[in-house]
Amino acid sequence: MLIELPAMPLEHENQQDQNSTTQEPRLWRDSGWTARVIKNQDDEGWAVEMIRDDQFEPALVGPWAMGRNKKDPKPLDSAAFRTLIKTASEVLRRHEQQLHAMLHKSIAVTVCSTLINVMLDIIPDEDNPYALLSAHGEDDTQIAQVQVAPDFKLNRISATAWIEDVFRKPR
Repeated sequence: MLIELPAMPLEHENQQDQNSTTQEPRLWRDSGWTARVIKNQDDEGWAVEMIRDDQFEPALVGPWAMGRNKKDPKPLDSAAFRTLIKTASEVLRRHEQQLHAMLHKSIAVTVCSTLINVMLDIIPDEDNPYALLSAHGEDDTQIAQVQVAPDFKLNRISATAWIEDVFRKPR
């Protein structure tokens, strides 16, 4: 007995679907975003998830209001969709800012009456993570750069010690 499987959509068809506008009560797709109203796994209610078209994971998942019958979800509408896009975009922006702050640190120290900006840029490579420790003068010209461990602690004491050690690689 043969079982016929449905044809898989072609890749360009998937891209066309992502670029099209959809406005259904539980699914809106427009402006590079998809909003889906889903059953909340934690309780009896509903949730909405916002997914950017170039991502697999939702940028935002939050509770969604019940409709008038207190059983079905409230349908998505234009105003709600715009608000969800704004909120999900803000979540992504904050996440990017946090990631940048974790991977890029800097401190200014004065040594022999010269202001030196010391920066630590962590490179989160899966196989071989490392960090670059660099020193820059007041005019932003690079004075020195060395590779250090990704867990190097940059603070005023470590920066000053590195400068006073003539920019040799810290131990």
